[in-house]
Amino acid sequence: MTRVEIEYCVPCGMLNRAQDVSEALLTQFGEELDEVALVTGDDGVFVVRADGEVVFDKTEDEYDVDAIVRAVRPYVGAAA
Repeated sequence: MTRVEIEYCVPCGMLNRAQDVSEALLTQFGEELDEVALVTGDDGVFVVRADGEVVFDKTEDEYDVDAIVRAVRPYVGAAA
């Protein structure tokens, strides 16, 4: 099963974004995900990883919840 990690900047107030992504992933994939973890960070970080692979990094991508869900999709149900 798939593990998703959402690392977000606490001082920047990105908890709401992290929660929005988490909710969208759980709504879309539900029990197909093993875990969705919120990981605290700093220095403006907002990175989403699926099974350890970066699928979204705010320094390279425009924030879009739907795009993040689409980026995670290939990892859901994939053989480990």
